[in-house]
Amino acid sequence: MSIMEAGVFLLSALWLWGYYTHQYKLPSIIHQNRHILFLFVFWLAYLCLQILPMPLPWLQVFSPFAADAHGSLLIDNNFGTISVDPYASKIALLKSITYVLLFLLTLVLLNSSKRINALAFTLVLCGAFQAAYGSLMVLSGVEYTFFAEKIRGKGIAVGTLDNRNLLAGYLNLCLSAGIGLLIANLGSKEATNWRQRGRNFVQLLLSSKLRLRLLLAVMVIGLVMTHSRMGNTAFFTSLFIAGGLSLLLAREKTRAMIILFSSLIVIDLFIVGAWFGVDKVIKRLEGTSLGHENRDEIANYAMDMFNSNLLTGTGNGTFYSAFDKYRGENFQAYYGHAMNDYLEFASTTGIIGLTILAAIVLLSLYHALHALRHRKKPLMRGMAFASLMGICTLLIHSTTDYNLQIPSTAGVLMILLALGFISNHHKIAAPKRA
Repeated sequence: MSIMEAGVFLLSALWLWGYYTHQYKLPSIIHQNRHILFLFVFWLAYLCLQILPMPLPWLQVFSPFAADAHGSLLIDNNFGTISVDPYASKIALLKSITYVLLFLLTLVLLNSSKRINALAFTLVLCGAFQAAYGSLMVLSGVEYTFFAEKIRGKGIAVGTLDNRNLLAGYLNLCLSAGIGLLIANLGSKEATNWRQRGRNFVQLLLSSKLRLRLLLAVMVIGLVMTHSRMGNTAFFTSLFIAGGLSLLLAREKTRAMIILFSSLIVIDLFIVGAWFGVDKVIKRLEGTSLGHENRDEIANYAMDMFNSNLLTGTGNGTFYSAFDKYRGENFQAYYGHAMNDYLEFASTTGIIGLTILAAIVLLSLYHALHALRHRKKPLMRGMAFASLMGICTLLIHSTTDYNLQIPSTAGVLMILLALGFISNHHKIAAPKRA
């Protein structure tokens, strides 16, 4: 995370210097979407408020739980913070600043179709690498994660991440970008005879679309080999939702788009999936029972945390600290995160933080859907699909996992959120230096 923060801060500083020296101009997309900037400012200001020392009587009004925790320690002459672990909340604040800057960099730097294509293809390459690495580790029997031998999860793909579900969440976002890129490159010419169909087929074999389709197949293989129940469910469900909405909102429904969605479902699910073990995923789904899962217990304790800190939460990034106070006496397991992103953000940032985050996501969804309905340029429609599918898959997957607590996944999500705004408002101009 420190490397990611340093890189994003450096890029931001370089752009600001260029803006200060009049080398770059603030693009119109920033002016057109000031409302999203205000939401991000409110979010960061709210996180700052959580670590701002205040008198304990004031704190008792906002967060009785934090007041009791700080009052028992008498920190700073009866001053305390909403966060029960200010150090952890400061780290979370630094992460949030990084994600916001990444969102803004995406808006200001993607000023040409070449750059948008390059970014989307980079996400595809990253996902394909993780999928290929994770799959090869399983098939070869070497079983290494990131330069370390697997301690758990042998026989399943985890890539360089911690577990199968986190890899599945990351691959779902990269698959969303790849499918969006594939839609952007769909041919507009419909074949009217067999000669034209043959010519189109040869062009497909010689074009970059076949390479992109193969990379998507590699990611689907990796996704299936994670055996992640919700990861696979989220992918195919979000594909149905985004594909259905795209066809419903499209003013001109081309045969190529219908064939594309059909082939994604048929080839990926029934052919590739069956070959690489989708049956094992189905067995895991059928064998799921609350008697063998502890997610329901964690959810109940996290809900107690939320109810006790309804307005402001315990402080962003403090789940591992505060959870110990709410877990049952017979529940001895240690958890650094809730197995549910909604509950973790609700319990640590309260209704205020959850409302701000929901507004940010819903605003991006609106722009992506608006672009699918009104934009005519294939690239903009493709990026709108990528944003829509990426948001949908993570909204589904977040009900049972903590993908948004992982920097790589959260970073890609911020890029996809920005693509929702870009697809709706960005005017593709000639490439400029930036």
